[in-house]
Amino acid sequence: MSYQIVGIGEVLWDLLPTGPQMGGAPANFAYHAHALGARSGLISRVGDDPLGREILDRLRQWDLPADGVTVDPAAPTGTVPVTLSADGQPEFTITENVAWDRIEADPPALRLAAAAEAVCFGSLAQRSPASRTGIRRLVAAAPPAALRVFDVNLRQHYYTPEVLEASLRLANVVKVNDRELEVLAEILQLPGGMKEQIRRLADDYALSVVALTRGDRGSLLYREGQWSDDPGRPTRVKDTIGAGDSFTAAMVLDLLAGLSLDAINRRANEVAAYVCSCQGATPPLPARLRRGR
Repeated sequence: MSYQIVGIGEVLWDLLPTGPQMGGAPANFAYHAHALGARSGLISRVGDDPLGREILDRLRQWDLPADGVTVDPAAPTGTVPVTLSADGQPEFTITENVAWDRIEADPPALRLAAAAEAVCFGSLAQRSPASRTGIRRLVAAAPPAALRVFDVNLRQHYYTPEVLEASLRLANVVKVNDRELEVLAEILQLPGGMKEQIRRLADDYALSVVALTRGDRGSLLYREGQWSDDPGRPTRVKDTIGAGDSFTAAMVLDLLAGLSLDAINRRANEVAAYVCSCQGATPPLPARLRRGR
């Protein structure tokens, strides 16, 4: 069965030492969901410039509909200079006042969201009032039974307690990494250790699933009192850009398919490990990872 999945938020160019790569967590998520067998869409905004036109061309090459990507007549397409540490961890410098700071809940975008079985959004694209309003309207437009996935994705100083709390209340699934959980625990005053904080997060915000990623130590999933702890897969890391987004995409598809927590966790780690072994956020996925869709 092919599920309708929508990423909502930033699309941009990561300016890597090896050259520009198209990115942005919601765009990466949509790409990987499509590569794994979903009917994906993206809601975002680009500038009326060569970089924006290249993004629209790339989406068409990937067979991803661009109906939800509007063109801003004034603001430029987003760019993010990226440096990589020795172990492939990226450091981002995110340009401000760009097109995806003006995402709108226009009729085509609202139609996409209203037809989705899962939508995924983050905190970064909510840094501006305009996009914050548009994104919240779009997530709220998803059907009541849809998965509304908040990929916390903290970047630089572009988040506030209000954005985090409002997003958690909109969501029914949350994906967070171990460093982000520490920030959430401090802001939201979540007590105890990692598992207690996850359980409290789920209870306080009526979340059906919480996913914690831990880099090369795998991931922890929590759903209605049940846990799945996967140690991850050893891999030779080229860079980690897009790995978390591919994890989220695989997790969402398998949640929709009704797989067990352990099966969901295992596949998501396999996909993320493969992405880490490649350069850039959106490598072609091998058939062995797409099987079973």
